[in-house]
Amino acid sequence: MDLLNKIKEGAKKHSKRIVLPEGTEERTIKAADEILEEGLAQVILIGEKSEIMKLAADFGLKNIKKATIVDPATCEKKEKYAEIMVEMRKHKGMTMDKAMHLLNDPLFLATLMIKAGDADGEVAGAANATGDVLRPAFQYVKTLPGISVVSGAFLMILPDKKFGDDGLMVFADCAVHPNPTDSELAEIAVATAKTTKAIAQMEPRVAMLSFSTMGSANHEMVEKVRNATKIAKEMAPEFKIDGEMQADAAIIEAIGSKKAPNSEIAGKANVLVFPDLNTGNIAYKLVQRMAGAEAVGPVLQGMAAPINDLSRGCSVSDIVNLVAITANQCAGL
Repeated sequence: MDLLNKIKEGAKKHSKRIVLPEGTEERTIKAADEILEEGLAQVILIGEKSEIMKLAADFGLKNIKKATIVDPATCEKKEKYAEIMVEMRKHKGMTMDKAMHLLNDPLFLATLMIKAGDADGEVAGAANATGDVLRPAFQYVKTLPGISVVSGAFLMILPDKKFGDDGLMVFADCAVHPNPTDSELAEIAVATAKTTKAIAQMEPRVAMLSFSTMGSANHEMVEKVRNATKIAKEMAPEFKIDGEMQADAAIIEAIGSKKAPNSEIAGKANVLVFPDLNTGNIAYKLVQRMAGAEAVGPVLQGMAAPINDLSRGCSVSDIVNLVAITANQCAGL
């Protein structure tokens, strides 16, 4: 069974409530119909009900009637959500009037539904910029306890099956945080291990990458990775995390056994944590373009609830797949 099928099977078992705030966007409503047909999630669409049902009829969609439709103009829990917003941000000048106005925006409404426990996760971005999707998430859902940083992981499906677990690896952070501190890098490592287990359904073997392997070089950049490794191990002793190590020592067993003979990760890593966004973003794009890998993501991690952002050029299948991924993230938190 390939990765996406495994992810979909996991989503079916979990039956999570995923809110799609762009409920009247063509690709989104078509994706919602597929999600409901496949039973990947309980779908919540935000938008005016008659408009959504008309679009469903125009597109010949048969399953939208199974969705929960929430209209910002008539939402019964709007006042409750506004009270949460005021309580959380009154120090920023939030008032009931401002909150009620903001909740007319489907992106804010979706986020507050999650905060109030009325939805488990969110997928958006087909019609909205990343900043607009994430702003309410950062303000109200915030990060997981013990995690201060949001990061982005890519599932890398490689044609050469000798790497990772049958060609599957996870790279992070390749999308969000430009230059994490040692403690932030440790948080990224732990979050990526959790993502790997929840979505890729494999036991993570995390390599903390550097230009040094186990003390072969000394530099402040190496020291950051070395410290991050120590912190990550203390944060999550249940995961296999090791470093610092060079990329070849992490993924080639013959090299790993020479450079880091006492490491149970060296040469066997299926998760690569990069020291900064420069290296992470460059690496995943090189592997994608030069090695012909399929890069699935970015999957945002570190949030207290899964809120994932689409490219505005996404396809219907991209939305379906990201909803399935999000459902698995929900189950893994």
